[in-house]
Amino acid sequence: MKTLIELYDERPLENVLGTEMFHPEETIFICPPEVDADRTLRESLQKYFERRGCHVRITFVPVSLLDAGKVEKRLRQVLETHEDCAIDISGGTDASLFAAGKVLGGLDSEIPVYTYSHKKNAFFEIRNAPFARDLPCTIRLDAESCFLMAGGNLLPGREDNQRLRQMLPMIDRLFSVFSAYRKIWNRQISYIQNISTAEGENLDASGERTVKADHGTVTADEGLLQALARAELILDLSISEEHVSFRFPDTMVRFWLRDIGAVLELQVFRACLSAGCFDDVVLSAVVNWQGGFSQRDSVTNEIDVMAVRGIHPVFISCKTSEIRTEALNELAILRDRFGGKGSRAIIVTSHTATKSRSPMRLRAAELGIEVIEWSDIRLNRLIQRIKG
Repeated sequence: MKTLIELYDERPLENVLGTEMFHPEETIFICPPEVDADRTLRESLQKYFERRGCHVRITFVPVSLLDAGKVEKRLRQVLETHEDCAIDISGGTDASLFAAGKVLGGLDSEIPVYTYSHKKNAFFEIRNAPFARDLPCTIRLDAESCFLMAGGNLLPGREDNQRLRQMLPMIDRLFSVFSAYRKIWNRQISYIQNISTAEGENLDASGERTVKADHGTVTADEGLLQALARAELILDLSISEEHVSFRFPDTMVRFWLRDIGAVLELQVFRACLSAGCFDDVVLSAVVNWQGGFSQRDSVTNEIDVMAVRGIHPVFISCKTSEIRTEALNELAILRDRFGGKGSRAIIVTSHTATKSRSPMRLRAAELGIEVIEWSDIRLNRLIQRIKG
């Protein structure tokens, strides 16, 4: 096969699997005019194939995929001007599939036709395509590729993921302290924020034992600080009735202890790595929807934890506060935009399950979002839930 013809689909995965599996010299997208006019999307697709090691020439043929007659005409033109073609009918609209059927039904030559099944995760021959006969899909994606295929771009997050992998024992100790002091954690993090700085290399923290915070006051809890010191998450702790001082081991731990939600995100990140089934795991995945390399003047979102298993991404949001409808809606939109069919969305909360949260769980179920609450956040149980 020299030329692969793709009927463009709104689900990004449908547009790239055939090219990556069969490595044609040229892939022609029969696509809506707005896709052809979207330079960023075209460039992102090219970057996707380059990242994946596919040396392919990409051509976009614009036509309304809702007009079967026009699609039929375009397909005939492509088939007449290109040799050794194959057609992927995994994607496309009903009109474009109808047009492809008319074109193929009227041709004497046996042009190869195949499709891909999400349910079987395999390719299947429709006609004269033995190369796709009952062929398992062996593609394994990473997070960046998931965004590129959909016209987005993965930006640097607030965490060094490579370094985090070397700090799993420390993350374990942090979560143990959090588990013991969960009910006062948020207020105590507010206290640490008050007596330390987030900027520069200054790792010292010091201040009065009681400080103003959140329209009131908060007093440092000695038990929590001593537990952090025993876990070597803070150093040189000095605490009296009136004053507290200590030092952070490094800037990364300083961030963990100044960010209320960091400990839950780290626990989920650790569980994804420990599960041993994911091809890529990223903490703080920041996506630029327009494919640019900056967060300035662009639409961006941060995904707390993203894991990819084969071709299926998992989008995970972590909350130490109540889960609101807005958070569920945002997570569902991200999953549908950058994951599509076969992807999962999970929201993890450190709150315990109560009857008052039934409406939230119902809304999550309507959106196809899995909810993991406190009873399932211990590592072994969390791993099982995330594995699915």
